[in-house]
Parts: sequence; C-alpha cells; structure tokens
Amino acid sequence: MKVADAIIEQLFEWGVKHIFGIPGHTCLGLVEAIRSHGKVDFVRVRHEEGASLMASAYAKLTGNIGTCLTIAGPGATNLMTGLYDAKMDRAPVLALTGQVKLQYIGPGSFQEIDQQALFESVSVFNETIVSEEQTVELVILALRHSLIERGVSHLSIPNDVQTKVFNGKILPRDGFLPNMRVVPPEEELRKAIELINSSEKITIIAGWGCIAGREKLLEFAEKIQAPVATTFRAKGLIPEMHPLSIGVLGNVGSGYARKIVNKSDLLIVLGSSFSDMTNIPDKPIIHIDIDPIQIGRRRGASVGLWGDCTSTLPYLIEGVNERKSNGMVDEIRKKKKEWFERLDREADSNKIPVRPPYIMKTLTELVEEDAIITTDVGENGWWLGRNFIATNQKILLSGYLATMGFGLPAAIASKLAMPDKQVVCVTGDGGFSQIMGEFMTAVERELPITVVLMNNHALGMIAVEQKMERYPNFATKLKNADFAEFAESSGGAGYHVKRPEDLEDALNSAMKEKVPSLVDIDTDPKRF
Repeated sequence: MKVADAIIEQLFEWGVKHIFGIPGHTCLGLVEAIRSHGKVDFVRVRHEEGASLMASAYAKLTGNIGTCLTIAGPGATNLMTGLYDAKMDRAPVLALTGQVKLQYIGPGSFQEIDQQALFESVSVFNETIVSEEQTVELVILALRHSLIERGVSHLSIPNDVQTKVFNGKILPRDGFLPNMRVVPPEEELRKAIELINSSEKITIIAGWGCIAGREKLLEFAEKIQAPVATTFRAKGLIPEMHPLSIGVLGNVGSGYARKIVNKSDLLIVLGSSFSDMTNIPDKPIIHIDIDPIQIGRRRGASVGLWGDCTSTLPYLIEGVNERKSNGMVDEIRKKKKEWFERLDREADSNKIPVRPPYIMKTLTELVEEDAIITTDVGENGWWLGRNFIATNQKILLSGYLATMGFGLPAAIASKLAMPDKQVVCVTGDGGFSQIMGEFMTAVERELPITVVLMNNHALGMIAVEQKMERYPNFATKLKNADFAEFAESSGGAGYHVKRPEDLEDALNSAMKEKVPSLVDIDTDPKRF
C-alpha cells in the first residue's frame, strides 16, 4: 500500500463515497488510488470550481464530508469559490490538492504556489503530508476538524509523498468523533419555558440549523399554537400550506410574514444566523443554536440555549403549556389566502414573454413533494423564494457567499447523493453560463436532473441593483447561445419555451427524461 492508497482507504473507512475533481500531474497518485480502490466514486468534472461547489452542496445536503481533489497551482486556486461557499454556510468539506515534489517546494517550481498560505483563510485545518508516518493522523485530523467545526479542511500531498510505501494501519471512525447531541442546561431550559408560558404573541423563526428537526418543530408549534416563519435557506422545512406556516421571512418573503413577526412579543429562533437578508427584528428572543458563537451574534438573546434543535425541542415540548388558538390561526389563514391570491394574479398565463411567477406556479404544481430543488443566485432565486409554494422539498442554495453558478453543480451532487429523489435546478442565463460545462458532467454520469433556466438575456438582479443605486444600466445585457440546443448537442434533452401555454408540457416532458434535461424559458427582463 502506498500513501495515496492509505489516504483513499482512510476516507472510505470514514464514509466518503464520492470525490469530485480533475486529474493532473501532481495528483495522479491519488487518482490512481481511487481507481484501484474501486469503491470510492471519482466524479470527474470540467472545472475545479464545479468540484468544490459539488462538495459543498453534498455536505449541505447530507451533513457528511464533501470531498474535492485537484492539482497544485491553478487547480488549487480554482477551488476557492466553492470552498468559501462551504466555509460561509458551515458545510464540512475536505479539499485534497497535489503539490510539487518535496525537494522542489520553495524555489518556485512549475505550478508551485504557496498552498499553505492560499488555504489558510478558508480552512479550519490546513496541513501538508510530508511523510508516510503522518498520513493517517493528518487525514483523521482533517476529517475531525471538518465534521466537528463544520468547516473546510485542506490537505496538500506532494507528488513523491503519494508514492511512498505505507506500513501503518487504517483506523475506524468509532471513537474519534464525539456525540454531537447537545442539550442546554436544565436551568436555561427552565428560563426558556417560563418565558414562553408568560408570553402572549409568540412566533417561531426556523433556520437551516433546524433542518433535521421538522417533526419536532411542528409538534412544538402546534402545542403552543405559534406561527412559523423560515429563513430562505430553510424554505420547505415545514409545508407552506400548513395552518401555522407564514412562509419565508426576509427579502424574498411575504409582507404578512413580516407583519406577524413584528407584532410578536417573543421570537423563538431555531438555528438561524440572523442574516441581513432575514432581518430578524429586535425583540425578546429565545435563540437555540448548535454553535454557541451564533447566540447573541447580532443582539443579545433573552435566553440563549446552546444545543442542537432536534435534541432541545423535546424538552421544550414537554415543559411548555398547551395553548388554544388565540385567533392567530384565523389571521394566518386570512393573510395567507390574500397572499396566495396575489401570487395567482402575478402568475398571468397570458403574458409574453413568460412571467417568472407563472413559472413558479407551474413548478409548484409539478415538482414532487420530496424533491430536491437547487437554485442559483440572481432573480431566479428571488422568484423561487417568493412565489414557489414549498411542501416537503429540500432547497439548496449558496447562502452567505451567494455565488452565481451554484445551482447546476449542486443538482449533480444532490442526484449522486440521493439518486431516488427528483432533482430540479432553477437557474438563470447568467449563473448557468458561468458553469454550463458541468451539464456535460451530468450527461456523462447519466444523471436525470432537470434544469429550469429562466432566460431574460440579462443579469437581471444586477440591473435592478444599478437602478436602486441610481446608476444607468450598463454591462448587464447578455447575448446567449441556444441553451436547449446546447443541451441536445451535449447528449441531454433540450426544450425551448417561448409561450406560456407550452410551459407545462415542456416541464412535464423534461422531468420524465432518463437523461439530463434543460428547459430554456424566455422570460421578461423588465418584470423583476
């Protein structure tokens, strides 16, 4: 066994099933180790940014390590966008990079850069394996740091070290990771329960940190009859048709969600980082989070509960008083009816070009209830957050980094992680064209994902931002390829929709394809 073989075997032992990347001179030993191992899937991509975005999306979706691999120098630098996406959204990712031979590190060899310095700002663990004896220890440390700190780890492996003989042992995962179930102290739980029982108008705000606690969240909300808003990242955490759901709170949310939150005398915030985009108001707050540094991050909490939501909610459910509806459910029903009627009016099926609200209405009707929806950054994401009515879908997006190009790689990673789920990518012409080469990756892997491309021939959100800042529109118009034809020529299925009456049939057909499909929809550049 060589060092490269030991690295791959150790990763496999800890549950790594896919490695996203591109082979090259300084990582050929690792690539050969993957090939000869036979049980770890090497997902060869077209650009390293796609590899790191796939690793980030895989980690967000599964909670397990997402792994990417590339060469020294330009391969390493190309990983940065996806790794920063993982860092800022707290996703556990491991980046493996080749490096020039040990004796050539320092003088400025071909494709040599200071990778230690490059990865330092993005990583919670960042080391170079320089000997056979270090191999297992450093790999396990990298995995532990990523999983426990929910961040990016990086290991650089010089070319000659990859081929050294390994005589050590591969170590199992058991015993190296703590139980991550965290429950707040009884005294703090009691304070929270007393505050809940003494408050009249309570609203729950659920963030991504509560994504695994759907059932307990609903049980808790129903017991205290509290409306539930979600952050955009947690959209779909509870069905938006549920009587207590008030949808998304924030820039892509509804006006009535904001009004109900503002009228509350207590907010119970579950796993939210208080993003500017959510804009949680300054009120008495009970804040539950697995990361203690997030509690009181933007403003002090009345009660801060350090714990994971899934483990903490049962204690609150047991302790709080059961409430009868105080008219809030009736108010939500009324406001929700008005809101949905407004969305229906916006979804005018007679307008040409096709209105984005009509696309979202059609997707609401067609997308499977347990589908995975990945979305890009731009107005396509804004329309999805505002006008798509989620049931039980999981929605993946680039949260804090908000990088264009996330949607397609995330869809590929999602289908690999959960092949039995329907996967739909909602993107725009700007975001898709940044990373459209990965559509060919989906074709090569025979992944039946559906790409819904809202094509307004513009960087639509940027054009609006220019207007908001009182600048003239400049450099935002796009001259595009025929994306449907591109999909066909890549070996997938392509549909081009110009009229609203053709939309439903095109989407239905695309979602039934056994190959990757793309629906290119002409939309109104001025609607946003």
